[in-house]
Amino acid sequence: MKIGVISDLHIDSNQKKLKRGDSYDVLLAQLLYNNEVDLLLLAGDIASDYRESIVFLDKMKQHNVGDLLFVPGNHDFWSIKNKETDTEKIYQIFCDREDSPVGKPFFINDDIAVVGNPGWYDYGFASGKYTIEEFEQKKLKVGGWNDRLYVHWNESDRNVASRMLDQIKEDLQLIGNRNAILMTHVVTHPQFTVPLPHRIYDYYNAFLGSKSYMTLYKEYPITHSVMGHVHFRKSLKENGIQYYCNCLGSGRYWWTDDPLTEMSYTLETFQIPTISYDLE
Repeated sequence: MKIGVISDLHIDSNQKKLKRGDSYDVLLAQLLYNNEVDLLLLAGDIASDYRESIVFLDKMKQHNVGDLLFVPGNHDFWSIKNKETDTEKIYQIFCDREDSPVGKPFFINDDIAVVGNPGWYDYGFASGKYTIEEFEQKKLKVGGWNDRLYVHWNESDRNVASRMLDQIKEDLQLIGNRNAILMTHVVTHPQFTVPLPHRIYDYYNAFLGSKSYMTLYKEYPITHSVMGHVHFRKSLKENGIQYYCNCLGSGRYWWTDDPLTEMSYTLETFQIPTISYDLE
């Protein structure tokens, strides 16, 4: 099985990059077909409105270019146009979809399965110069973190991050003795945050990922870890684990003006055997 990894398409903010008649679902389907991808892991932030993200996922299913698993990113929980404020309801809508691995891991074979969850940020990757109360405000003089306006969990970020972590652990238990491909939206390794000290990211690293999730790599047999959110394109192999962060990100920072070219640069693939062999 050939697995593809990509995240942070932001099809709404990148809409102006498209040529007349093009759409991101068609371009992504073309890319998956050309690369013979059997399973795409899409690690969040399709668009800045959950309804638009769902429409995109439904269109991808119609293209019939292989399986797709998706975990929502923070932007996918937004509802700017319709002003919906029940984030928990939006989360459940995503979880109930067939392309969601939350609560239902995707079994590739007897040896490996995909476990996925959006995750949330626990402030652990930020500098200690700020207080928890300052992080909860999600605003500094130099700007603000917009989840404060558009995401409404009705509980603290750290509680949400902890709840998501518990769900990941439950799902890792469900796969038994199999190795895991872990997919989250938030980052789970400090190499995918901004190095500190940093005038801005001493604060904003708080919202990039969860330091508490690093314990998963010691407690469970995770062989691959997929993430997004930070708009980096970076991979890392450490202690036998392959980490991927393959964000298309904002078109303002692309190397070219062509969406298909940029998506080709962004997509990463790797192979997993689909058959388990008993050597006894």
